Amino acid sequence: MKPVILFDAGRLLDRTTREAPTGVDRVCLAYAEWLAGRRDIRVVPVATVRNRLRAVETARYRRDIRALRSRWSGEGAETPAEQALVRALTLGTGDQSILDAEPAPPALSLRRVRAVGQALTSRPLPETRPGTAYVSVGHTALNTPTILADLARRGVSSTIMIHDLIPITHPEFCRPGDQARHHRRVCSALRHAGRIIVNSNYTADQLLTFAAAEALPPPPVRAIPLGLEPVFLTRGTTPSARPYFVHVGTIEARKNLALLLTLWRRLQERMGAATPGLVLIGRYGWENEAVLDHLQRSPNLQGLVHQSAGLSDASLARLMRGARAVVAPSSIEGFDLPAVEAMAMGVPLIASDIPVHRELVSGARLIDPLDGLGWLSALQAAAETPPVAPAYDPPTWAAHFTQVAAFIGLAA
Repeated sequence: MKPVILFDAGRLLDRTTREAPTGVDRVCLAYAEWLAGRRDIRVVPVATVRNRLRAVETARYRRDIRALRSRWSGEGAETPAEQALVRALTLGTGDQSILDAEPAPPALSLRRVRAVGQALTSRPLPETRPGTAYVSVGHTALNTPTILADLARRGVSSTIMIHDLIPITHPEFCRPGDQARHHRRVCSALRHAGRIIVNSNYTADQLLTFAAAEALPPPPVRAIPLGLEPVFLTRGTTPSARPYFVHVGTIEARKNLALLLTLWRRLQERMGAATPGLVLIGRYGWENEAVLDHLQRSPNLQGLVHQSAGLSDASLARLMRGARAVVAPSSIEGFDLPAVEAMAMGVPLIASDIPVHRELVSGARLIDPLDGLGWLSALQAAAETPPVAPAYDPPTWAAHFTQVAAFIGLAA
């Protein structure tokens, strides 16, 4: 009889209307497809419904996974949003920037609607037997601390991925309440998980330091770098004649974008019409008021700096390949997929000199995230003389899952 894997699909089912994924979303989809492709196990998709883990409708789950893959990967053709950005970056748009509208709070929470739908279609977990395992890589079930404890009482071994400890170590960059929430999540994983996967040695060090401070003996912890989607694994660039730079990631405080936009204003004052363009590719996040003030109100940045979310992987890769460089000035990261993707494609990368960048993209141009003058000099130099990207051996999902299979006791 095949062993049963309870795969937590809660985050993916909550993303069914999203046009583009976050980094954690990408990981959840990669794991869903990897597990679905194995013939030696039986996968039962599960999600948290009213604070209890329940099985979700398999047919619906499979449809949602296929739809997300199609939407997030893209069909290859340029979309209208991508075409508009390319025109703005290569031809200019006068004094008008392309910006997404700030998201308005919905009249009725979509999350509540989805929760009701899951409650109506979900069912209790199947009877567990020796060898049943639970896999969660999206943090969602950790919001309900009793879930892992209940699974442990059933004899189910849990494998949990912790992406970072930023809400605990750097709460100033997160939403109010996130520090306490993530503290509960990580403590629950340390107490009840059978094993923990992290995405970098830096995250592993942070986790083990936290465990020692909390006097919680950790389960086995393995650092396994995340993989990249195929569209980012081929080296090759198509630099635009009019230089522009790209930043990829949620627009939130820890990305250090307020500094980046202040520098772009100074570049404009220095370089005038020769100032390179900049596009921020990502959704509006939190603690980003200073960034929005720059984007919406700085006259020097109008028509020069743009922002857009909802781009497929195909569109994102094309924009990155056309850039003079990808910029990643973050104050803190747990992994930073866009930085790794840029290095894999051979796009020059200018990144903050922080531990995870030194670990994963050490060949990039690394500058202290507080060194404004250093960043200004590097950006102007790259705008005037195209930099050369170093050789790079990118991590792959195949290598990732080979290590994961060994760690959780599945055949390679």
